[in-house]
Amino acid sequence: MKGILLLNGEPYPGAIPTDDAYTICCDGAYRWAKDRVHIDETIGDMDSAGVIPSPAPKAIYPTDKDYTDGELGLAVLMRHGCSPILIYGGSGGREDHFIGNLHLLYKAHSAGIPCAMISGRSLIFPMSGRTPLGRFCGKTLSVLPFSGDISVLSWQGLKYPYPEKISYGECRGISNICTSVDAYLDIQGTALIIVSGGD
Repeated sequence: MKGILLLNGEPYPGAIPTDDAYTICCDGAYRWAKDRVHIDETIGDMDSAGVIPSPAPKAIYPTDKDYTDGELGLAVLMRHGCSPILIYGGSGGREDHFIGNLHLLYKAHSAGIPCAMISGRSLIFPMSGRTPLGRFCGKTLSVLPFSGDISVLSWQGLKYPYPEKISYGECRGISNICTSVDAYLDIQGTALIIVSGGD
């Protein structure tokens, strides 16, 4: 079953496909999501929701806690065995929360669960190994090391060549263009892919 995690960042402007999905709404995301999508579970400390959501939370967590609401929601989706996991509302708003939400992608990826963050402007997902990119033909995409240096083993269908290695802290993978439906990238390590213009 697909998992959907709704977060209290910038509201996602498009349709969110919740059919055949388990959908968790975290705290303040309820304000923008409640009349738009089916919600299976609400979670968090409810310090920014404004109202008690429906369905009512199974537990309301203390505001002073060790985990963000997004972490709690991701943990529930992972326990449910959801795959893939799609995050909406993860960008915009506070920069610390946005960077933290990127780490949610890494946590799911490290557990072998395909995951992505979707906003009105971009699609962000982690990758390792060989990943087809042809569905992004014509779009700008960036490749950034996500947990350390990455080695680029091979690639195809991208306008600009990649070096054999991109070190953590370098920006050499920014702003490439996918030029072919046969495009792919094969890397050793973990990279973060940002596709401008969404999915």
